[in-house]
Amino acid sequence: MKRKIITICGSYRFWDQIQQVSEKLALEGNIVLGMTPHVLDRSLTDEEKTLLGELHLRKIDLSDAVFAVNPGGYMGESLRREIAYAIAGGKEVLWLEKPLHNQP
Repeated sequence: MKRKIITICGSYRFWDQIQQVSEKLALEGNIVLGMTPHVLDRSLTDEEKTLLGELHLRKIDLSDAVFAVNPGGYMGESLRREIAYAIAGGKEVLWLEKPLHNQP
């Protein structure tokens, strides 16, 4: 059986929900590509933020689908950009909740 590869997208402010969704998707038999945890006790530099953003887009490239963790339908700028990128790449988009506004 081919396993679906799913990249998790969302805001770090929803880290607990992101971890719950990641576990649920993995236990359903999916290969989950997550967000890089920010565990350093400092702010990221602009260069580090750019690098992590680029790496996240490469994860989307490798995926069959993305899963938007968007409690309350929230979609920030980064999530909108990632969803638009996924759609442009022909990826399936799965949602925790329907977005408050139209998809990008």
